[in-house]
Amino acid sequence: MKEFNLKGTKRTEIGKKASRLARKNGNIPCVIYGSKKDAEGKTIATDFEVAFNDIRKLIYTPDIYLVNIDIDGEKCQAVMREIQFHPVKDNVLHVDFYQVTPGQPIRMNVPVKFEGHAKGVRAGGVLYTSVRYLPVKALAEQIPERLTIDVTDLEIGKSLKVGDLKFDNVELLSRPDSLICGVRTTRAVDASTTEEGAAEGEAPAAEAAPAEESK
Repeated sequence: MKEFNLKGTKRTEIGKKASRLARKNGNIPCVIYGSKKDAEGKTIATDFEVAFNDIRKLIYTPDIYLVNIDIDGEKCQAVMREIQFHPVKDNVLHVDFYQVTPGQPIRMNVPVKFEGHAKGVRAGGVLYTSVRYLPVKALAEQIPERLTIDVTDLEIGKSLKVGDLKFDNVELLSRPDSLICGVRTTRAVDASTTEEGAAEGEAPAAEAAPAEESK
């Protein structure tokens, strides 16, 4: 997995008013959730902010990254967990990170890449896909940048589901029956099949032997 370096500053004030002020100053409020818990069993979190120009490449990319975060000199590794956008303006409001602990698996959405030319497509069908990302669980250093899925053997009417896939050192978290992709027929293929069936089937009614006349 690629790495991304990000510097931040601890937030001394939190809340809606402080968050609005941070964004007005060109910064994005963030929080990083660690693996440790407090006396009440709640996950310890650190609030900080980063310059939007420093984080925009991390947000607006289809790639996934292991993020090296430096908050006022305190360094750790994390993965981006969630981005909150404004419902109307679509600008970034908040970003959540989850700290990576060596030796402990993490959960991440990994991009899916389809490769190969499906048999069904060569026969006139159309390949359709149902996912762009798949949630996985694995050690950070073993998570691939993409999950590559070979569709070469897919014929018309056939599909791939999560249960059909297997990747080394990675656990897929979606339901086994979740649809990944498939090849569907087209009108042109249907028409061709119908014509072939008519040519090879029984004679049409007009050519059938006449029924015996009633007396």
